[in-house]
Amino acid sequence: MSKFPGAVAVVAVFAALVGMAACALPEAPARPAAAPRPNGVVDGAIPCPILPADDIWNTRVDALPVSPSSATYVNTVGAAAAVHADFGSGTWNGGPIGLPYVVVKAGQPKVNVTFSVARESNPGPYPIPPNAPIEGGAASTGDRHVLVVDAGTCRLYELYAAHPNADGSWRAYSGAVYDLRSNALRPDTWTSADAAGLPMLPGLVRYDEVASGQVRHAIRMTAPQTRALHVWPARHDASSLTGSQYPPMGQRFRLKASFNTSGYSAPVRVILQAMKLYGLVLADNGSPWFIGGAPDARWNNDVLHELGGVPGSAFEAVDATSLQVSPASGQARQP
Repeated sequence: MSKFPGAVAVVAVFAALVGMAACALPEAPARPAAAPRPNGVVDGAIPCPILPADDIWNTRVDALPVSPSSATYVNTVGAAAAVHADFGSGTWNGGPIGLPYVVVKAGQPKVNVTFSVARESNPGPYPIPPNAPIEGGAASTGDRHVLVVDAGTCRLYELYAAHPNADGSWRAYSGAVYDLRSNALRPDTWTSADAAGLPMLPGLVRYDEVASGQVRHAIRMTAPQTRALHVWPARHDASSLTGSQYPPMGQRFRLKASFNTSGYSAPVRVILQAMKLYGLVLADNGSPWFIGGAPDARWNNDVLHELGGVPGSAFEAVDATSLQVSPASGQARQP
């Protein structure tokens, strides 16, 4: 089940419009006015933890041993392929560039959702506002993810292939609900809105955290070919390939400590440092080394394009098994 299929070309915009210079990351300007959402928090601020501090998404992997399969996995994903920020500012084909999310206030009315894969989906209703942002835009024929954070309950609701109905209800291929204050994983073998059965929001690069100077979590990534296997914390896989050269869903990669980041712009250095400390989590089938992020009018797409100077050969696969506390939990032993 591929949910981040192809490369999206990022539209270049002037730095003055997005408020980020190519050589530095200044204090963030005011966000452009956005259309109000019913009971929604327009600025996207998330007043909840994005999983506990000891969750595997939020755990450093810079001291973990290199996997014996590292070179094989990197070559399979693409040693010569470059990193690509699958997010940015502006629009592409009428939709936002990246994975949008919306934060709704306590009491947001819930609506019914029907699922194609109901047996692996958390049943509704979900607190989806009428004009919730859809990945790719309302007319998208792509993955159409919808991500909603309920600020009152600190629950995350994620849908894949989501479509609104005329009566206010929604339909989707699959859906998942997470308590952002809990390490609980989905039942093993269950999909989510992502092929690996993992939440998407915790792995997105967001403008505000880059502007703060630190990204303190792993980053979601895709690879063209994966194995019919998933490793902790992943719960699901989406492949018929069984060869050991293919990385499994949930595989952790990190940027090598020796990779020189000094020539990159400040915001890109922040992202690269996160790749060294927290790494990448293989979460879906898609283009090689595509990393997930949330769209934001303040991104400078020219600056994000600098990530194209980072080749796949700069990464290594790591063995994260020593961090596991329980196979049913995302809690990780802290280094």
